[in-house]
Amino acid sequence: MKYVKPTKFSYLPAFLMPLDILGLFERDPFGNWLLLRRLLIGIVGSLTYARYTVVNRIEIEGTENLENLPINNVLFLSNHQTYFADVIAFFQIFCAVKWGFKNTMVPPVYLLGPRARQYYVAAAETMNNGLVPRILSAAGALTIERSWRAEGREVQRAVDTSANDKIAKALAHGWVVSFPQGTTSPYAPIRKGTGHLLKNNNPIVVPVVINGFRRAFDKKGLRFKKRNTLLSVRFKEPLQFSPDETVDELVAKVRHAIEQDVPVWHKEDQ
Repeated sequence: MKYVKPTKFSYLPAFLMPLDILGLFERDPFGNWLLLRRLLIGIVGSLTYARYTVVNRIEIEGTENLENLPINNVLFLSNHQTYFADVIAFFQIFCAVKWGFKNTMVPPVYLLGPRARQYYVAAAETMNNGLVPRILSAAGALTIERSWRAEGREVQRAVDTSANDKIAKALAHGWVVSFPQGTTSPYAPIRKGTGHLLKNNNPIVVPVVINGFRRAFDKKGLRFKKRNTLLSVRFKEPLQFSPDETVDELVAKVRHAIEQDVPVWHKEDQ
């Protein structure tokens, strides 16, 4: 997989450039201050930390597969169980790995200097619905208009052509989390856009398998549904693939890697 040298986005006049060495005034490719994002991630992480470690218990595996990754052009592909609880857990784990933690979020000292070069793909309608989603959006959301679903209903509308550009910019700057099924329903098909994303950007792809979040939280991932639940996040070794493979071949690889092949019992229930 190729490594893309990250671009530093600075909007400072020349006489203030020495201060930018500290990263205090650095912005991401979308014009957002990284200092503000670090602050938001630290606050959200502090407010939600107990949800994963006290109210519930989180089991993390495979962070050794993250330790030597480059700081950009890394795509995490995962199954999806709630709108927000999944990605908040990912962001906390990424920050912990940055601080040298292995398969643990304890203690949360990593929130004193959280990782800012991290993004996640989310539906625009979800992130614009309420104050909390807007705050979480400012922490690193790449909002896209889904062409297949809106407000809980199946729809058919034009594909959001800006989505790939947004994700490509984010990959050039840092790590991106994407849920290739585009829904929290288990065993849903992988969207073909994921195959095009891999072909066009050739990122390092880390498959992730999560479990327990659907039992512990409501669909949004903001309210408790069942306490004392075991949550699991398992990072696999980077996926081996070639951009020369067809979209269908890449989609099949991703579906298998995140363990969303439809089981026989599920087919029989259809």
